[in-house]
Amino acid sequence: MKPLILISNDDGYHAKGMHSLIKFIRDLGDIIVCAPESVRSGFSRAFSATTPLTLKEREIKGINPIGKDDEGFCKVYSCSGTPVDCLKMAYNRLCPRKPDLVIGGINHGGNESTNSHYSGTVGIVMEGALKGIPSIAFSLCDFDEEADFEPMRPLVRKMVKKVLAEGLPKYVCLNVNVPQNWNSEVKMCRMAHGHWRQEVDERIHPGSGKPYYWMTGYYQNDEPEAEDTDAWAIAHGIASITPLTADQTADIDFKV
Repeated sequence: MKPLILISNDDGYHAKGMHSLIKFIRDLGDIIVCAPESVRSGFSRAFSATTPLTLKEREIKGINPIGKDDEGFCKVYSCSGTPVDCLKMAYNRLCPRKPDLVIGGINHGGNESTNSHYSGTVGIVMEGALKGIPSIAFSLCDFDEEADFEPMRPLVRKMVKKVLAEGLPKYVCLNVNVPQNWNSEVKMCRMAHGHWRQEVDERIHPGSGKPYYWMTGYYQNDEPEAEDTDAWAIAHGIASITPLTADQTADIDFKV
């Protein structure tokens, strides 16, 4: 029996990054895709507790013509909810058995450092880890809708094969970020310490004259010289692999 691979993203089922991912690993297992029907970036691990969801089977040219499984099982669905909704939906309604691997991505744009806390792509694999499924998030630090993901093919295939064969520790998932100017080097990293600044942009509505707001801002790396971080690696053309854990317990000595 082939491994079962469950894929989702936060860019939508139509995104080139996801289509590239499917093509990269199409021969490595049976595939079920359940992705948002439109962009859901920044949704982290949010799920729809008060809103009903819809599900629709999709046909993607060159990947999964409905009714044809010439290269093995591959089904693609869109869901009206968040990335985590998609994973929960697929796990409970679409998967014939427990998946052997969960993959988030390939995301258009980086999810290194503290950005991983906001990322729907990372939210997917954290949910996978909570379900006891080895999980990997892949991101390319290029927001272009037509970004070139082909250079990532060897790394994606190598990592998928390795995790399928060896698994990951309980509650651990991998966050992989590849820079746009990648020099083919790969480095295990820790998450850089950083934060977002000037996050709210106030503007005036031309009709009503009342203020409205855009969530915006810029990321500041608080330790730019630390060479063991994902942010440093990305800035120097190196792909970063950061192990994350769904167990958020901090190891501190705190007494009351």
